[in-house]
Amino acid sequence: MRAITILGATGSIGASTLDLIRRNRAEWRVVALTAHSQASELVRLAREFRPEIAVIADESRLAELREGLAGTGIEAAGGGQALCEAAGRASDLTVSAIVGAAGLAPTMTAIEQGGVVALANKEALVSAGDVMTAAVARFGATLLPTDSEHNAIFQCLQAGRIEDVRSITLTASGGPFREWTWDQLRTATPAQALKHPNWNMGAKITIDSATMMNKGLEYIEAHRLFPVGLEKIRILVHPQSVIHSMVEYRDGSTLAQLGPSDMRVPIASCLAWPARMDTPCAPLDLVGLGTLSFFAPDEERFPATRLAREAAQAGGAAPAVLSAANEVAVAAFLAGQIAFTDISALVAQTLDSDLPPAPQCLDDVLAVDAVARVRAAEMLETTRVA
Repeated sequence: MRAITILGATGSIGASTLDLIRRNRAEWRVVALTAHSQASELVRLAREFRPEIAVIADESRLAELREGLAGTGIEAAGGGQALCEAAGRASDLTVSAIVGAAGLAPTMTAIEQGGVVALANKEALVSAGDVMTAAVARFGATLLPTDSEHNAIFQCLQAGRIEDVRSITLTASGGPFREWTWDQLRTATPAQALKHPNWNMGAKITIDSATMMNKGLEYIEAHRLFPVGLEKIRILVHPQSVIHSMVEYRDGSTLAQLGPSDMRVPIASCLAWPARMDTPCAPLDLVGLGTLSFFAPDEERFPATRLAREAAQAGGAAPAVLSAANEVAVAAFLAGQIAFTDISALVAQTLDSDLPPAPQCLDDVLAVDAVARVRAAEMLETTRVA
């Protein structure tokens, strides 16, 4: 029996992870479950999976969590420090699935235990790439990429040496607006943007997919995980979302990982690593699919990938500023404060301001993140829609 901690248990990644654990209960012991604010759902999951501790990040919901777990013997805690304490408990595997910068500190705590971390929080490597990869090396931790694209690359790299890689291709679905004109994009609503054609994801990631910022963040993350050089990483729009990424080697061989649009596949790869495990996912019906198509990304209509590439090239604090400004912009769009096309525009404006020095430690990363959020919020005042 292996011990597992799930940071972000009530989100889509957490739900998929727990579904796989539920199907293999004899193989897993749950150490800790955390959630942001869904106390009732965390209570339900904790009563089912019986972790040592359940943590709610929103301390105003702690009383509800404690009441729901009364008499179970499960420890209940709340707040950021409690998240880090849960992440520091001994586990064979920690699944880091807290969305955004909120996942930085607990992810770093898990890394510092020197164990295996299945990373589903792309903002962690984007904002704190150098700091985090240095910590992985210093503490002897293992990072397993859980994003479908990076997990696909990870699997394809098992067939060869990274120094023999000619190129890495990240595939993108193109989101719900792939064929929309610029005028249509200007009037896109949150409800329309949240209707992803292939994937079932949380709100923030779904909006990022619609703007293509999700792929921009993954571009930076791939650069951190697979150090082949930025010039060897490219993005290709693949609407069917069947090929999740590809690796081309120097001999002309291209290896691709194919699978259904179901996050349980890459999660299972991490749970069973270095072996394999069964999942309930149906096998691909290639005959039924018929055709797989590919397109170059349109950076005029979807400038987010260009912004991410430029931030990666600039290095220093730029990726952290990009990530923080994007979180502010996405939240503003979902609240009806700005237009869809203003999301990338707000990020670009924030990046154009004077950038802080390159972060040297986690506190520096969090400081850059805070400064970028303030600047983005100030710029938001001039871009609000009526």
